[in-house]
Amino acid sequence: MSDAALYFTAPETVEIRPITVGPPDPSELLVETNVSAVSAGTELLVYHDETPSDVRADETIDALDEEFSYPIRYGYAACGVVRAVGSDVDSEWVGRSVFSFTPHQTRFHADPESVVVVPDGTTAETGALVPSMETATNLVLDAAPRLGERVVVHGAGVIGLCVVRLLSSFPLSELVVVDPVERRRSLARGLGADRAVTPEALSEAVADVDLAIELSGEPAALDDAIDVVGYDARIVVGSWYGTKRAELDLGGRFHRDRIDVVSSQVSTISPELRGRWDRERRFDTALDWLGRLDVETLITHRIPFERAEEAYELLDGDPNAAVQVVLEY
Repeated sequence: MSDAALYFTAPETVEIRPITVGPPDPSELLVETNVSAVSAGTELLVYHDETPSDVRADETIDALDEEFSYPIRYGYAACGVVRAVGSDVDSEWVGRSVFSFTPHQTRFHADPESVVVVPDGTTAETGALVPSMETATNLVLDAAPRLGERVVVHGAGVIGLCVVRLLSSFPLSELVVVDPVERRRSLARGLGADRAVTPEALSEAVADVDLAIELSGEPAALDDAIDVVGYDARIVVGSWYGTKRAELDLGGRFHRDRIDVVSSQVSTISPELRGRWDRERRFDTALDWLGRLDVETLITHRIPFERAEEAYELLDGDPNAAVQVVLEY
């Protein structure tokens, strides 16, 4: 069996290259990938060479502990089946469906502690969306929505839609979603948003918001959030802008209204929560809520792995057409 991996090799260029995946070491699993999900936000930054070159992809994940420089294997949402185990691993692992934070490739090695067993009856596509729901869970924990608050979510990509699903279970006064794409606005309404508007209509649609969550990937949306929140409001920034920059209007009401801007990143848990929350509890919570989400409504494109370049051309050239793109192996 010949193995291959997807490499980002230059701006707007990806290649499928052969790799060697031998037998597992004594303490490892050998996993055959069924599906991997493309993270449109972060992976397009890599695709466009808009990631800082002196920052590692993710120091908390062994498979991604390298700097953002071409060529690079990147991706973190693989779901597959254990086909073999090392001599020190229980043979009961063979045949189990597992999720792993692993780049896009046909097979890979993993330690048993680094994978998550996908519950019986869960599709591989659902398993591949675990990172999106885990990120959404972390965002909502950081945002700490309160009874009766007015909340705006900027960006209805997959993570934004997962956040909407979680927030729709809270007794909020109003939940508004902002996105330029009608398809995504429609999905947001279906997942529980009270209203979904375009960025151009935002300032007329809402004002004096208690909480804004910025997930659009566009730095200008952070300025929009500052414009619509009220006194002592909170803005939680989940977007990673890479090297993109935008001017922010911090000279007006930002200081007088004591607006808080808070970062949220799934690699860590807020210090305020670490006494009660760890990654295992957060992951279990994400899996539970993922089971309450109709994943099929989010997946718009299934592309064979050997034609993976089409996935990035689609997301880059016609972003309005796609919500979640998955690669099938």
